[in-house]
Amino acid sequence: MHAIPANGARIPALGFGTWTLKGRVARDLVAAAIATGWRHIDTAAMYGNEEDVGAGIRAGGVARDRLFVTTKVWHTDLAARDLRRSAQASLKRLGLDTLDLLLVHWPNPRIPLAETIGALNRAREDGLTRHIGVSNFPTALFAEAVRLSDAPLAANQVEHHPYLDQSKVASACRAAGSALIGYSPLHRGGALLSEEPVAAAAAAHGRTPAQIVLRWHVQQPGTAAIPRTSNPARLAENLEVFDFDLSASEMRGISALQTAGHRLCDYAFSPHWD
Repeated sequence: MHAIPANGARIPALGFGTWTLKGRVARDLVAAAIATGWRHIDTAAMYGNEEDVGAGIRAGGVARDRLFVTTKVWHTDLAARDLRRSAQASLKRLGLDTLDLLLVHWPNPRIPLAETIGALNRAREDGLTRHIGVSNFPTALFAEAVRLSDAPLAANQVEHHPYLDQSKVASACRAAGSALIGYSPLHRGGALLSEEPVAAAAAAHGRTPAQIVLRWHVQQPGTAAIPRTSNPARLAENLEVFDFDLSASEMRGISALQTAGHRLCDYAFSPHWD
């Protein structure tokens, strides 16, 4: 699978997202994803499924050094002592000695960012994770995190799909040498997959609409995507996007959908978006 170089990390361009997956379903899907060829597994402390994800990783039958495992620290645990405790608890639940990428899940203005980024760096220095980064950071806050961090940030994980313009965040990530990792890359429901530019490209390339949208993601420089599925039949389909290219006009047509401005994840604790 294509990997994105990002400040020393090599992040597989497609990752298996596990948000909302729990119990045996999560374990079996993670194991099946790994067996199908997925090498990037994404979870978070808040998901409440790290034990299940860890069991799936062990059942997947692939050597640990061939996998890229990401988890995240929830926004209430960003004080230095809490961040370290959260990272250690995540490792225990996952059954791992170290993470590949540890992210701040959401910013928290009530906790000094310098304290959080300092603790994130110490987690890396102490071997809890190989790489560090953030999630849901708009450009100004991302720039501040980059400035405060001794180690370069490998990624900013944000909502990213053709209905939401994230060009400012993408530019900031590229300037910092960081990857943009997009969650909810297929939006939700069938509306996006029925859009004319997506449907036309699917017909032209003999691909599914979902494959076209995932190709749109990974064809952008420095961009990864972490689709989630509860359907094992989709695992192979979602990986089969590296053997064709969208034309420049197809990319523009799909990107034009961003004017819709549909943001799925916007909460009371969210930052001020770009």
